Amino acid sequence: MNIAVVLRQVPDLIEPLEVAGSGQALDWGAASFILNESDDHALEQALLLKEAGGGTVTVLALDFGEVDNTLYAAAAKGADRIIKLPMDQDTPPSPQAAAARFAEAIKPLSADLVLVGVQAHDELDGVLPPYLAAALTAPYAGVIRGVKAGPEAGTVTAFKEFPGAVMARLTVKLPAVLGILGADQPPRYVPVSRIRGAMKSTTFEEPEVAASVPESRVAVDKMYPPVSAAHAEMLSGGEDEVAAGIVKILAEKGIIK
Repeated sequence: MNIAVVLRQVPDLIEPLEVAGSGQALDWGAASFILNESDDHALEQALLLKEAGGGTVTVLALDFGEVDNTLYAAAAKGADRIIKLPMDQDTPPSPQAAAARFAEAIKPLSADLVLVGVQAHDELDGVLPPYLAAALTAPYAGVIRGVKAGPEAGTVTAFKEFPGAVMARLTVKLPAVLGILGADQPPRYVPVSRIRGAMKSTTFEEPEVAASVPESRVAVDKMYPPVSAAHAEMLSGGEDEVAAGIVKILAEKGIIK
């Protein structure tokens, strides 16, 4: 099976995010970046499918953020091809624009299956996977928790999660795009020594991709950093004193009498 995997860089939310001087965007130069969590699961799922039934895994990413580290780690985990798409901007593209670029790079691959994380926390105007499926004119299913070989040639079995933890088993005809929420197992750990080895042996393909990039449908007028409206009250003392303090607070708020 020929599998393509899309990996995205997203701001690390552990670090404080700063608003740019324009007030209409984040200060991307001050942000640190990590691999989008659900994309990491998409890569893991692709590697599991490859190990179970053979095939190749091609990873694609935009040249943005700290992407080289992510791509070397993907190669160390077992990805066969690494494609880094050049960018002429220092801000992340909208999901529509990113999908257009990824689609043009994926088309020549004749991929049977395209896996991408179902969402990213910096997507303001929609999520990328449906846009990507539309650009590839391929069927799409999202919120997928696990993929296995299908009952017939040219199919896969995908497990889709619905609200209430209801799971549906879908037989998906290929080619298709799947939005991955979780892989069959957690993303594998790769030792630093293997990543260093991949840095010496891995070559990134960097094709020039010409895509008709649609304009974003969301215009940001003003961004504000979050303001703390209140602070938690810390109770000190022994168990009886803390319990009495909790009761007092609940009584003051009218929750208990």
